[in-house]
Amino acid sequence: MSILPQDTKPTGVRVIQLLPNLLTILAICAGLTAIRFGYQGEFQTAVQLILVAGVLDGLDGRLARSLNCPTPFGAELDSLADFANFGVAPVLILNAWAFPDYDSIGWIAVLSYAVCCVLRLARFNVTSRLVPTDKEKQFFVGVPAPAGAFLVMLPMFVSFLFPEMPPIHPLFVAGYIFAVGLLMISRIPTFSFKSVYVSRKHTHLLLLGAVLTAVGLMTYPWAAMILITVVYLCSLVWGAYKARKRARRDGSRPS
Repeated sequence: MSILPQDTKPTGVRVIQLLPNLLTILAICAGLTAIRFGYQGEFQTAVQLILVAGVLDGLDGRLARSLNCPTPFGAELDSLADFANFGVAPVLILNAWAFPDYDSIGWIAVLSYAVCCVLRLARFNVTSRLVPTDKEKQFFVGVPAPAGAFLVMLPMFVSFLFPEMPPIHPLFVAGYIFAVGLLMISRIPTFSFKSVYVSRKHTHLLLLGAVLTAVGLMTYPWAAMILITVVYLCSLVWGAYKARKRARRDGSRPS
């Protein structure tokens, strides 16, 4: 029986290191399947799959960092998944839901949002490569793609919560989609919640809020999603205010 020298290193990849990429691929599958359900008229299932894709998107990067196995391949795969799941799937579902009689207007809104999303992702990728940093940024520039996807689906959340209300006019939905796309490519500073800290004496309140949010999503999902979306919209205003205040204090532009 031959014995390998002690300094011989394995040339393969540990299976556990493939888990982050597996989560990313599962997120892509969820997003593409959401499009299928959307065009079959099962809109609630389609939106729920986008939410699943968002959860998986939040887990894959954190898992890669915790396993100490982030790779350029994984970063590129994650960016492509973001475009499929948050730049294409949500607006195609909206197109099937809101524009049965306004095909041209709806498709213009869909294209504008998808183009804004891909420009947002390209800008983020280039910036992260040109200005590498080990420190988490407090602010993003513009609305991130996952947040944009949940913002753009707000009219659907409202219609699911109030099924007896009159349908939202397609022209309003088209204008709203276009506005969310502009938010993604804007220079508005938006909070990076990864870098938000809470004092130790308030951690119990944060944990309680997280539990209540999870319970709300399980029992009253559409009301909870509307509340989360509205809170995020308020955070855009608050983030812009805080960024400008910090910029005036530091004598620099917000980044």
